[in-house]
Amino acid sequence: MELFEVIKRNAVDIFSEDGLRKRFANGKVLKIKLGADPSRPDLHLGHSVPLRMLRKMQDAGHQIIFVIGDFTGMIGDPSERNKTRPAMTFEETRKNGQSYFEQVSKILDPTKTKITYNSEWLGKMDFADVLKLAGKYTLARVLERDDFSQRYKNNQPIGLHELMYPLMQGYDSVALGADIEVGGTDQTFNLLVGRDLQKDYGQEPQEVITFPLLPGLDGVEKMSKSLDNYIGIDEPAEVIFEKCMKVPDNILSDYFKLTTDIPESEFIRFLETDIRHAHFVYAREIVRIYHGEDAVLMAEKRYHTIASGKAPEEMETLVIADREISIIELLKESGFATSNSDAKRLIEGRGIKLNGEVVCDLSLSVMNDVVLSRGKNKFIQVRIKE
Repeated sequence: MELFEVIKRNAVDIFSEDGLRKRFANGKVLKIKLGADPSRPDLHLGHSVPLRMLRKMQDAGHQIIFVIGDFTGMIGDPSERNKTRPAMTFEETRKNGQSYFEQVSKILDPTKTKITYNSEWLGKMDFADVLKLAGKYTLARVLERDDFSQRYKNNQPIGLHELMYPLMQGYDSVALGADIEVGGTDQTFNLLVGRDLQKDYGQEPQEVITFPLLPGLDGVEKMSKSLDNYIGIDEPAEVIFEKCMKVPDNILSDYFKLTTDIPESEFIRFLETDIRHAHFVYAREIVRIYHGEDAVLMAEKRYHTIASGKAPEEMETLVIADREISIIELLKESGFATSNSDAKRLIEGRGIKLNGEVVCDLSLSVMNDVVLSRGKNKFIQVRIKE
């Protein structure tokens, strides 16, 4: 019951509370499912919200089943998309799926986590099986999904294969005999489809728990890598620290509550007395969680150095074989720019510095060792080889 109360405090919705309470009370080891779309292999703090609750359930003795959607990933979840997502290859989904699992292991105990791929059952279905599955749901029900209904109203194309996505994800729960499935609020429709399908296949319907979506660093949209407003759990410690310091003041309490175990009474006191100190407390805690205690001091030291306008003591080194290189080529070689036009845009925007001096000359050539920087946090030591 203590576990139930923890989940209830942190969840947005539970379908159903009575059912979840009874499942926890019966003392059986429960199969708890979390699905992942492998189209983007980088997990961020937004993903950590349900994962942290899964860890609590795992510590209580329940089995966590991490479902890599390698088969559904070849369709791509159309959630919140206004157009069809390009399909991935099977090899891409498997590669990204493995990367997901390695990162998930930063939160879950990998020795107690079962990883599975939904191609194991979806890939074996013949056309008759697909028709049987499609017959379990009506078009009207599927079009209740906000993204589908909006696209339909706006005369935007919807592929028939996309309409199958909720059924395929729901069938994962049937194949696994899941007792509980968790996800973000943007997955509510798909998770409830799993409940319905389990009933149709004669199983006890799973309990569904949805957790809040963490706002991104822009303070507006949900955290997303595609929107570049994310804090990746696998990013370098110094990058995580700096990004944590950029969390908007008005949503820092959400970040504390959803991504750390610091008691609310404690972080509220920080927020009310010294918001900058609260940011440092948060940044230290997130770095500690994902990189360990030893990384905290170095990450904070680097942040203070950069914040004061100085270059960090330790940085990546780039060796240039030629005795001379243009600033445009150097930006591409360093990875700071992806093309000539991108490099020119950065220079014209006064975002590039050599040894702390802003570069304004597009025709500049570099002939000596320098520190190249982009913005406030990207530095490279350039060595010119003679």
